[in-house]
Amino acid sequence: MPSANAPALASRGDVLRAAAGLALAAAVSLGLARFSYALLLPPMRADLGWSYFTAGAMNTVNAAGYLVGALLAPRWLAAFDARRVLLAGGVGAAVLLAAHGALRSDWALYVLRALTGVASAASFVAGGLLAARLAGQQSTAPGGGVVGVGVGDTAGAHVSPGLVLGLYYGGTGIGIVLAALLAPPWFNADSRGWPWAWLALALACALATAFTARSTRALAAPPTGSAQRLPFQYAPFAFGLLGYLLFGLGYIGYMTFIVTLLREQGASAGTIVVFYTLLGLCVVGSSWLWAGLLQRCRGGQALALLNALLALATLLPVLSAHPLAVFASGALFGAVFLSVVAATTALVRHNLPAAAWPSGIAAFTIVFAAGQIAGPSLVGLVADGAGGLLRGLGYSAAALALGAVLALLQRPLLR
Repeated sequence: MPSANAPALASRGDVLRAAAGLALAAAVSLGLARFSYALLLPPMRADLGWSYFTAGAMNTVNAAGYLVGALLAPRWLAAFDARRVLLAGGVGAAVLLAAHGALRSDWALYVLRALTGVASAASFVAGGLLAARLAGQQSTAPGGGVVGVGVGDTAGAHVSPGLVLGLYYGGTGIGIVLAALLAPPWFNADSRGWPWAWLALALACALATAFTARSTRALAAPPTGSAQRLPFQYAPFAFGLLGYLLFGLGYIGYMTFIVTLLREQGASAGTIVVFYTLLGLCVVGSSWLWAGLLQRCRGGQALALLNALLALATLLPVLSAHPLAVFASGALFGAVFLSVVAATTALVRHNLPAAAWPSGIAAFTIVFAAGQIAGPSLVGLVADGAGGLLRGLGYSAAALALGAVLALLQRPLLR
């Protein structure tokens, strides 16, 4: 239950503010802490003399750290209130991003990227749990009111459950837009200015986390202890998990190297800002675009459709460097990729009791992280050979297409 001093979410505006606070946590954990790296990769690679493999390996260790954090998340959530875990991850990300700007050693940056992944996972898993519970209360409140953990019983506070989840995952787009606006000015004229971009991103993380702390005071997911939580059964979700694994492997190649590819194709810094801002805005818009689909689909249909659209978006810049193809790719990718994550949370909510949600969300997060570990280094290795980044992104598109086929085989569970 919320603390005695915590305000109740007694109106629709209160619920939306809480959802917005969770969305900013997603902006920090993924948008600022992870996806900003694509913008900074070209100047860092030029200044530090990296190969594509080294550049990709930086995101591989970030994903490895994310996997460690996802593995530890169920224990943290069993011992601590989920909101506390969420805020600790946000503060950790801010501190670690600031350190990115102070160090230049490859090994030091590897360590920082890995630790940032741990902080991101803590924040994202805890935020996903809070968003899922908030959405669940919206579904069950009598008379449209909100009941249960951390919210008031007043009628009239109802918000669509699909919208709550969409806002949370779409919040990553806010982080992407902020990164697009904050990072380029620091390296446009001099590639060695990239450390200042990390400091600007760290400040943005700190401010966003402060807003999250203020707007989510009425939310709580008290530690229940492992004895009161149901374990996750992997076998019934096998096709969904495989489809999500391939999503993690495929999408991260695009998000790691697309800016570098555009730079190689002659895109200006202004074009990159517009491209990445468009991608981020489409992530935010995806909250409304896919909310109904996530609420209706109880099997793997949503995951399959979204994976297929991502495969198409990844292929577009491989097939053509024309600006229309490039911007269409960014818009489509942004409108879809974080909704894949929301689709797996919805899959867990639709097919498991609430006591199993923490383990279910963590299991899908672990699979997601495992795909991301392989993806960046694999694309980097391919890009260092014949065909370059075009061939590497072609492999990413193939992985996403296969993931769509496998996800389509996931059926709803009997309850």
